[in-house]
Amino acid sequence: MQTIKEITTALKAATAHEPWMDTVQQDGRAGVQKAWQQFLKRMEKKQQLQREHDAKIAFDAQFGQLVAGIDEAGRGPLAGPVVTAAVILPENCQVLLGLNDSKQLSKETREKMSKLVKEHAISYSIHFQNTKVIDDINIYEATKQSMVTSIETLKIKPNFVIADAMTLLINLPQKSIIKGDAQSLAIAAASILAKTARDEYMEKLAQDFPQYGFEQHAGYGTKQHLEALAKYGPTIHHRASFEPIKSMMKG
Repeated sequence: MQTIKEITTALKAATAHEPWMDTVQQDGRAGVQKAWQQFLKRMEKKQQLQREHDAKIAFDAQFGQLVAGIDEAGRGPLAGPVVTAAVILPENCQVLLGLNDSKQLSKETREKMSKLVKEHAISYSIHFQNTKVIDDINIYEATKQSMVTSIETLKIKPNFVIADAMTLLINLPQKSIIKGDAQSLAIAAASILAKTARDEYMEKLAQDFPQYGFEQHAGYGTKQHLEALAKYGPTIHHRASFEPIKSMMKG
């Protein structure tokens, strides 16, 4: 008879139900049953992940082939650019299983997924919209313009564009999708690229302006950031059209 440790190790290594597991189900030892229940929970989680993945692929497929997903990162921060990305994925994207809205994933998972998207995408493009443009035309219009640039700089022209809650001035069929990064694999991929690119940018910016802690809050209006602003004032990377920076500039 196998020991509890041997069975537990085998169950942890298994990726699907196998015939030998039938005897495990009948094993009355508490340690074996605990390991079995953990295996079942892991399989259910894997199956749920697959169902969600398949649903995202099916969602994108309704718009045909060469569908570009568009998303942004950084509309809300007080400093730094807004970053947009456009992604066209192949029909078979099993390698991106687990890809989700960037806000739902850890930094480590985002970076891993970002590499996979870049490796497997048919085409992708990332655009940085600087603070001057944001201040000149407002964050909403600056984001829309950046999204258009992301689409126009794709090496392969898409047949259809789906954007996360945005309608764009483009000569292509398009659809604005509310909470698109939760429904579309292409939009989720764009979300990942935009978020990881912006985070990397803000981490580099932190090296030039260490007193602001950009690597910790990415320019958002945290207590730490607001205290640094009050002490040191805004930099050229802060958005002069955003409060409290706007009032600081007037003062």
